[in-house]
Amino acid sequence: MIKTLEELEKNYPVIIDINIHWGDMDAFQHVNNVIYFRYFESARIAYFRQTHIMDEMETKKIGPILASTECRYRRPVTFPDVLKVGCRVSEIRDNDFDQEYAIFSTAQNALVTTGEARIVMVDYHSHQKTEISDSIKQHILDRQPELSN
Repeated sequence: MIKTLEELEKNYPVIIDINIHWGDMDAFQHVNNVIYFRYFESARIAYFRQTHIMDEMETKKIGPILASTECRYRRPVTFPDVLKVGCRVSEIRDNDFDQEYAIFSTAQNALVTTGEARIVMVDYHSHQKTEISDSIKQHILDRQPELSN
């Protein structure tokens, strides 16, 4: 479990900053539950861009589809705050991979939310699952060499 910002930076190869907006909050005066999935999505897309998944989607029409996702709310977040949202791959298989997310509040200096997702690679022409290309696997392993064990 991530306890410090340093641990987040050490364990998550992609980290983005997100400023909390007033409109992110709900009637209970904390960030609405659905907003966290947007934060995960932003981190996921940043990871895809850094590992060239988005490039392959444009050139080969093979790309990621979100198959499932979940979120664990640990502490409420309120405006104002800047969140550090970490994203990493936790497991790679032939056609899909799992990602993990960790959201760290700079105002609270604490981990506030964690999540997971399963990403499936799809051929957009045939609408069928397809294997993750060797080049994408290599980009992921370059960013996260511990996955090759």
